[in-house]
Amino acid sequence: MRNPWTTKNPFMSMWLSAANRAAGSAKGQATAAAKRNVATAQADVTRQVLDFWSGKGIAKAATKKKTRR
Repeated sequence: MRNPWTTKNPFMSMWLSAANRAAGSAKGQATAAAKRNVATAQADVTRQVLDFWSGKGIAKAATKKKTRR
């Protein structure tokens, strides 16, 4: 007599295939979102560094306006 625990179950196989496909899709979405966040953060830091070293962040001294009399 064959052991029923070692026989193939087509319904279990289909269920596991669907679960694996869903998990792979979720992993892909999460990875893409993380890459987008990293790219945004890197671009922001690069912009801040360039602004700092180019002197863009330093405010110019305010000049007094001449008033008409």
